[in-house]
Amino acid sequence: MSDGGSRLTAWVHGHVQGVGFRWATRVRALELGLTGYAKNYTDGRVLVIAEGPAAACEELLAWLEGPDAPGSVSTVVSEVGDARGGYEGFLRK
Repeated sequence: MSDGGSRLTAWVHGHVQGVGFRWATRVRALELGLTGYAKNYTDGRVLVIAEGPAAACEELLAWLEGPDAPGSVSTVVSEVGDARGGYEGFLRK
């Protein structure tokens, strides 16, 4: 990864809408010092884009895949790359 930080792109599958998932993801991301957003999709998935230090992105991914995330996560399809920038704070879309 470059010195500009990392970008986590995670498609979260399962029962993750209507259970406070985006809000809890926002809280966790802000605790970790990440920027980005969590967005619901009509097919029931949530897209999480998070940028910041690589270790913080890895910690958010572990949280998304772990038992503490709200709802019932069945699968997380993720990719980590170089940060692109352009985010302030962490939004729920």
